[in-house]
Amino acid sequence: MLAPIYEFLYRPGIPLQIMGILVGLWLVVSHLFALLKPEITADFLKKLPRHERIGTVLCIIGFAWTFVVWREMDLGEFYKLEMLVSIVLIAGCYGVITYVKEFLAVRSIGFLLILAAGPMLVSAFLKEPESRLLLVGLAYAGALVGMFWVGMPYLMREQIAWVTADLKRLKLGAMGGLAYGVLILVFALAQWGGA
Repeated sequence: MLAPIYEFLYRPGIPLQIMGILVGLWLVVSHLFALLKPEITADFLKKLPRHERIGTVLCIIGFAWTFVVWREMDLGEFYKLEMLVSIVLIAGCYGVITYVKEFLAVRSIGFLLILAAGPMLVSAFLKEPESRLLLVGLAYAGALVGMFWVGMPYLMREQIAWVTADLKRLKLGAMGGLAYGVLILVFALAQWGGA
């Protein structure tokens, strides 16, 4: 039942062009909204680190994704631990949601950034156009930031406080994200079709 999801994400993975379009559109839409509605975006971002509902939903998504990967990946000689670790993952999800509510949204976003790097890297693995490195760089940057947010979630709060302290900073950041998204979209549509 979980195999099609795993196969779609990791073997052979999402085609490079489709991944580029998805990531590019996500960057364009989110950063365009931030650019056009900076006050609403700033208000949302300030509440995000301690938003319990968003944190709970993202945590469940992250643990479900991890569960799929664990159940479907080749475990080699560790296959005997498959059921035990599956139970630990389910119990861990419940435990984190119940007992680690402090900055749950930040930790969950960091966790998802780490997980999202995998399919992005699989999509770009050994593909020909060097412009694919736009996607690879974003995947590694996301995973790196995700590790810091999981381990030191207060960093996201401080980064949000800095960016939202002046709406000019927020708009400048939104323009940078928008430009990067447009760049990925252009290369995805122009070069990544045959990859």
